[in-house]
Parts: sequence; structure tokens; C-alpha cells
Amino acid sequence: MPPLAEDDLIHDWNHQEGGGRRARAIEFDDETLRDGLQSPSVIDPPIEAKVRILHLMEALGIHALDVGLPGSSPRAFADCLRLAQEIQQHKMRIRPNGAVRTLKSDVDPLIELSMQVGYPVEAAMFIGSSPIRFYAEGWTLDKVRALTEEAVSYAVKNGIPVMYVTEDTTRTDPEAIRDLFSTAMRAGAYRICVADTVGHITPEGTRRLLGYVRSVVDEVNPEVLIDWHGHSDRGLSVPNALAAIDAGADRIHGTGLGIGERCGNTPMDQLLVNLKLERLIETDLTPLSAYCEAVSQATGVPIPINYPAMGRDAFRTSTGVHAAAIIKARDRGASWLADRVYSGVPAEMIGRSQEIEIGFMSGMSNVNFYLRSRGIEPTRELEEEILQTAKQKKSVLSEDEVLGIAHAHIARVKAQLERAARGLEPARPDHPGVSEGGETGGF
Repeated sequence: MPPLAEDDLIHDWNHQEGGGRRARAIEFDDETLRDGLQSPSVIDPPIEAKVRILHLMEALGIHALDVGLPGSSPRAFADCLRLAQEIQQHKMRIRPNGAVRTLKSDVDPLIELSMQVGYPVEAAMFIGSSPIRFYAEGWTLDKVRALTEEAVSYAVKNGIPVMYVTEDTTRTDPEAIRDLFSTAMRAGAYRICVADTVGHITPEGTRRLLGYVRSVVDEVNPEVLIDWHGHSDRGLSVPNALAAIDAGADRIHGTGLGIGERCGNTPMDQLLVNLKLERLIETDLTPLSAYCEAVSQATGVPIPINYPAMGRDAFRTSTGVHAAAIIKARDRGASWLADRVYSGVPAEMIGRSQEIEIGFMSGMSNVNFYLRSRGIEPTRELEEEILQTAKQKKSVLSEDEVLGIAHAHIARVKAQLERAARGLEPARPDHPGVSEGGETGGF
């Protein structure tokens, strides 16, 4: 019987019959080094760490990054300049943008930055648009419209491409959305960004809102591109980003590990994994683990053990039934099979591998595989000793514990054989032990 392919063994309800790839490619704007650093719990990394993260963004094929707020301080300007220079020196494909308020005075540092680096750096120009924000600030739609026209026009006249961002778009009324986006587009903005600033919206709401924004763009200038910027306050940032893509967004914003204000931003890593599995991108994601680790180390944000795809436990099991299935799949000879039989995300896709541990829910197959993978030929007596030790523990055995048992057992057997060779005691055959079963656990 010929070997089966993945599609023969997994019925995918996610994909509709006759469905295909979307017409336009999806782009990504990485906000890790701007919005990600607005979390009050993170460390602002040294510039060397930011450069390292930049190179990993490039390796992942991310199209743009927000280098920071160049007008906020001399140190921020210096970091923005260094990142933009690194892109130029290494002839990277990734393009920088800098966050600025919708004020001419905020645009000036970006103009200076562009002059020093030798190419235009895009403005991520933001201003609040929702009624609640207007009320809190004492703004009117007329005032915000005037600021928009003035700042966008000023930036464009000075050679700065503008992405115009309405903060809190997802709680803004249709009339204000139409008015502000139309003003920005007529003033020269080449992108507009729909922002779910407080993580308010749902996937269905995202589709409705993007449909409305698309109609406004088509009326004013169909060449203008639409960005989506989401937050995780309701835990919906990834579903919302997928809905935005489905509704026609051209570029999606995210941050490494989803760091950012309050509950954070759309996690760029989770977004890329989902899009790869949905066959909407073909990006090589093997650098993704290094990217997440670099963000974690640089910002001081630990990766939770159960974090999707990147957590310590994402591809690790000690459960007997699960381990037995993975081992049997591996023995079938297809590398992808062991990666998929008990995993919705292939570990190999992101440069990781399946790990089998020994714990209180393990079976003999866990022990046998664990020992063989470390170059130790198991005997039934040794397997039983390790498994019985594991059953009495409240957590999985560490590698030191397993190897300690194994080495002590081997030393005892060796001593017995030596005594038997000298006629001091009879040789003992290995005990037959328990049956191959005993695995516990399940779904």
C-alpha cells in the first residue's frame, strides 16, 4: 500500500470545497518595538537587542515594522535612526514606519529622521476618533478633521508616506469614520488603518466594519490600502485579525508574543502560524522560535508554558496514550505523521520537535522511547523501575532523575554479572515485567 499524504488522513473542516487563496497577498506590520513596548511591565531593550529582533523579522518575511516614536525623546530618535540605518545598510526588504500624533510638530522629527537615513520613513499617524474619546478630550469632529488635513498634507508635501490611523475605530460611528478617512485620503494618505484600540470588537463586527471602510475607500480612492490593528482585551485579537483578512484588509499589525498595552496586541507569532496552516502564506516559519525567544529575553516577558506553539509544553507529553500514538506514528516512517497525530500545529513547521516525557500518567512506551532516544538499551526490569518511580511522583521525572535511575540500575547489573562470573551468585535473567499496556490519559 503506497504511503498516505497528510490530506488523506486529516479531514479539514476549516477549508470549504472549491475555496482558494485570496487574490491579494497579506502583508504584516510588526509593532513589537513600539506598541509592544507600551506595556508597563516590559523592559525597553538596548538597541543591540532591537537590531537582533529586526533581523528576525526580516528572516520571517515581515513587510514593515514600527521603529518607535521618533519625537518622544532623543534616545527614542536615536533608536529609530539606528534601526532605519540597519535596514538600509543590509538592503533589507522590511520597511520602517514611525508613530506620530496628527500634528505638524510630530511630523518634523520623522522628516529629520528620513533626511538622515536617506529614504522616506512612513508615518503611522494616529488620532482618536470615537465619541467617548472626543468627549474625554473635549474635541469635536471639526477639530479632528482640521488636524487631519493639516498634518497629512504637511507630511505628504515633505515626501513622507502616510498611514492614517483612527484610534478606537471599532467604537466610532460611521459618519466620523467616513469623514476622517475621506479627509486623510484626499490629503494624500496612501494607507488607512482601522484600529481596535481597546480590544472591543468581535470577528463578525470586524467583517461588518471592514466592509463599510472598504466602501468608503472605493468611493474616494480605490488605490488606498487598508491596515488592521487589533488588541487582545477580550481574547479575540487573532480571530479578529483572521476576520479582517477575510474581509479584505491588506496589512495586519501584531507584536511578538502579543506584548503591548493592557492585555496586549495581536500576537504576530500566532497569526503567522494560523495563516500558514490555512495555506494563506508560504513563509518559512522555522525562525519563529528564535524570534519569540529574542522578544521574551529583550523585554523580560516570559513565555507561558502553555503558550500556543511557542510554550514549553506545546509539543511535550507525558501521557501514555498520547506518547504511544506518537511513537507508533514515528515507526510508520513518515516524519510528518508523528508531528500531526496528536498535534494541531506541526512542530517541525516552526523549528521544534515532539518531546516525550515520563510522569505519573505515562506507560511503558514512554520509558522505552525515552531511554532509546538517549542511547540506552532498555531492559524490562529497568523500564519497570523507572515507571514505578514516576507513578509515585507528582510531576514528570527530570532527565537527571531518569538517567540517575538508569545508571544505578546498569551499575547494579554489571556488579551482579561480575559476581556471577566469579561464581559468587547465579546470573539473574531480566524480569518479564508488565504488559505493554498501562498507558493512561486521552483527549
